[in-house]
Amino acid sequence: MKKVDLRKKYKSLRHILTQDQIEDYSITIANQLLTLPIWSHSFYHLFLTITDQHEVNTDYILNILSGKDKNIVVSKSNFTNNTLTNYLLTDATTFKLSDYNIPEPIDGIEILNHNIDVVFVPLLAFDLKGHRVGYGKGFYDNLLASCKPETIKVGLSFFDAEAEIEDVFSGDIPLDYCVTPKQVYKF
Repeated sequence: MKKVDLRKKYKSLRHILTQDQIEDYSITIANQLLTLPIWSHSFYHLFLTITDQHEVNTDYILNILSGKDKNIVVSKSNFTNNTLTNYLLTDATTFKLSDYNIPEPIDGIEILNHNIDVVFVPLLAFDLKGHRVGYGKGFYDNLLASCKPETIKVGLSFFDAEAEIEDVFSGDIPLDYCVTPKQVYKF
């Protein structure tokens, strides 16, 4: 399938999930993450859930990261150039919903992309080769392209992999893992 078709399909599939299903699947995904060999690092980039898009609730992952005393990095979107500015999450961090209902830090201690060790990547769909389909603006491809090569990329999905995304291009950066409620995919 092509990305445009996958976006439509998975937006529809996500929107028919009940709030209870979203919470149950999100808890299961967070628990599955504990099986990955990713916990020896320091800086973890975590996307904050856009509730009206029925995304994975990352609050559970946030709790795991906090419990493991990790440096949690959250981002602010720049829709002019489709980039993310990353900030260290602290007790003093205040958030505001963007025009797109994305919870974003107002300001804080900026963390450069090359300092990030692990990125939890939002997505709509992914395939068996680790390619992903996001919302189509390239925010995470831009972020991942500017991270160090050894940065671990972990996708989070309510659904299983597609066989193949037909229109992958050279700027698409594949995942290292994708975690679903049913299984962990390693690429």
